[in-house]
Amino acid sequence: MVKQIKKAAVLGSGVMGSGIAAHLANVGIPTLLLDIVPNELTKEEAAKGLTLNDKVVRNRIAEAGKQKLLKQKPAPLTTKDNLSLIEAGNLEDDLERLSEVDWIIEVVVERLDIKKSVFEKVDQYRKPGTIVSSNTSGISVNAMAEGRSEDFRKHFLGTHFFNPPRYLKLLEVIPTKDTDPEVVHFMEKFGEDVLGKGVVIAKDTPNFIANRIGTYGLLITLQEVLNNGYSIGEVDSITGPMIGRPKSATFRTLDVVGLDTFVHVANNVKDQVEGEEKEVFTVPPLLEKMLERKWLGAKTGQGFFLKKGKEIHELNPNTLEYEPVKKLRTPSTELAKQQKGSKAKLQALVYADDRAGKLLWSVFSKTLVYSAELLYEIADDIVAVDNAMKWGFGWEQGPFESWDAIGLEKSVQRMESEGLTVPSWIKEMIANGATSFYKEDNGTILYYDRGEYKPVKQNEKSINLKLLKKQKGEIMKNSGASLIDIGDGVALLEFHSPNNAIGLDIIQMINKSIEEVEKNYKGLVIANQGKNFCVGANIAMMLMEAQDDNIFELDFVIRQFHKAMLNIKYSKKPVVAAPHQMALGGGAEVILPAARIQASPESYIGLVEVGVGLIPGGGGTKELYIKHLNSMPKGVKFDLQEVANKVFETVATAKVSTSAEEAREFGFLNNLDGISKNPDHVIYDAKQVVIELYESGYQPPVRKKVPVVGETGYATLLLGAQGMHLSGYISEHDLKIAKKLAYVLAGGKVPFGTEVDEEYILDLEREAFLSLIAEPKTQMRMQHMLVKGKPLRN
Repeated sequence: MVKQIKKAAVLGSGVMGSGIAAHLANVGIPTLLLDIVPNELTKEEAAKGLTLNDKVVRNRIAEAGKQKLLKQKPAPLTTKDNLSLIEAGNLEDDLERLSEVDWIIEVVVERLDIKKSVFEKVDQYRKPGTIVSSNTSGISVNAMAEGRSEDFRKHFLGTHFFNPPRYLKLLEVIPTKDTDPEVVHFMEKFGEDVLGKGVVIAKDTPNFIANRIGTYGLLITLQEVLNNGYSIGEVDSITGPMIGRPKSATFRTLDVVGLDTFVHVANNVKDQVEGEEKEVFTVPPLLEKMLERKWLGAKTGQGFFLKKGKEIHELNPNTLEYEPVKKLRTPSTELAKQQKGSKAKLQALVYADDRAGKLLWSVFSKTLVYSAELLYEIADDIVAVDNAMKWGFGWEQGPFESWDAIGLEKSVQRMESEGLTVPSWIKEMIANGATSFYKEDNGTILYYDRGEYKPVKQNEKSINLKLLKKQKGEIMKNSGASLIDIGDGVALLEFHSPNNAIGLDIIQMINKSIEEVEKNYKGLVIANQGKNFCVGANIAMMLMEAQDDNIFELDFVIRQFHKAMLNIKYSKKPVVAAPHQMALGGGAEVILPAARIQASPESYIGLVEVGVGLIPGGGGTKELYIKHLNSMPKGVKFDLQEVANKVFETVATAKVSTSAEEAREFGFLNNLDGISKNPDHVIYDAKQVVIELYESGYQPPVRKKVPVVGETGYATLLLGAQGMHLSGYISEHDLKIAKKLAYVLAGGKVPFGTEVDEEYILDLEREAFLSLIAEPKTQMRMQHMLVKGKPLRN
């Protein structure tokens, strides 16, 4: 039995195969990427005098798949350096090398005969115990394994990644009748702990779980358009964030997926089912016409939507002409906008007697009944189905959670009154007094399964703060943040202000939390489970004070913020910051002074204040500079100016990392900081770091003076900015901001190499920040960001 996967092979280097190889490289697994041998030379190869026997020609297809990873958007690689972990080869010369790997993933064309012929070769070269899997999106895994050796069949299963593999959380694991249960268990744990996925065990049925239900939902929504006169834009305006679904809603999702791919997935189910289900999965003539015209969506530049200049137009399904996008506005959509949370929004919409309500009721009622009918055919329980839809399709709530949200009994009565056949197991469930699929008991979530409620199985590394607060309560809280006991002597500071924006309430809680932790805990984790870790200080509050000329109040807030950041840095107990998604501006300033940072893999970190006409006001420039200095090799002479230049460029251009790996390259993380493989495990991992630091006798850093580049360094820092201003690339106000930033970073008017106190740099920063926020042009930038959500260049 494989105990760990040290090396892998991916067979097939198309978008999906190369994407899986990239994801393996992202988690540090060297990967062999193999594809077929070309049967003819390109013009360039012929011109170089190459032949079909040359290795560079024979590996061309896989090498091209590998190189495309550098150009794709969104980026499949967390850092370009990971490309070196992928080695291109071919399916003839390199088959023997399959004996070197622990996991072989097949990602070739979706045809059973081709897959079987690939597995026949794999069976000859793999070493016993090597796991083999198929990334099929719907072909029977049992059929693929037919005729293979016993050891192959024991170690074979489906592993269906969702595209793009780096970003989509779902991994469906599909065992065959012969797969060793230990292999299934290993892949589930490996998928979660190493690949960072949400793993769902699916049964070997057409399209498995997510694509089966997702495709059904998309097709019946399209039927509503064709039968009841809704427009494409109207449907998308209410089937996205308004009901807890992604912004791409219904038809923009189809455009992104590609119409050809969608039709293939639909046909796969249609060919294997009967009766009413077969009818639903039979694609309507509209899709056939779009396929004929190559209107496949994003990949061909038009589909259900077409961009005309700056305007987006929608397809009229009757005329096949493109028209300006329409939105559906009804009393229920206006009411839903005022509701908080997707449960309240759904209730406002689904039962409404208007066009929005009728559309959503029709789609929801059919999709919920379909999910319930299929349940035990496609999965072991409702949790697997709900997770598959949340992780694969980006739904905020899965089908059974949505059903609870709209009220099980009320909806079932209406479904039956309208002639829908609700599965008998649900009627029995209600008759036995169970009125919801999920319920909570003392902070434990239970789900309904075959007549009883069972606890939802959780990976021990997934800490749910909401449930933890219900179980243990809070140590202390205010309007902006809470201090929570997360066990084993570790406390956690959670921000929960609107958008986690930093105001005085959060600053006060930081100070109180450090005080409490120094007395009674081993250490502190700073983390939360909001959409983003923290996107900075409360701009609206700062702008209001600045416009009222209340500089004294702003001065007080900045001094308080500086004090709190120094408390984090010099706390007697270790403080570990655990950012996820966006940690921008003040959010980055909170994590930089921590003893350690334990980042989620998708951490987008940056000091972005110049975008609103400011420089970092909470010590961010100083901490980033010190972090760079501390990462210099001890005892080796280095160029201080080069360090200052790099920090200046990072802050002046508002660089934001596109991954935690890139944050390390930018210097926001150092070599001691960690990156969790699974975003759900970041709080657990941070907690372990706190315990480790505490048990190894943690001592806070010693206060030291900081060497700066002074007046001569200031002039050097400004050279580039002045050149850009003279060339017209940046405005007069941009140059003013750059001068202020350079002055702070250089340490003001002192000789090169002077060592200064941290407080001295903070004073320079505070003065620069306050002078900039008083500028009318900065206030215009702040106003523009609040209203438009993007920077103003003035």
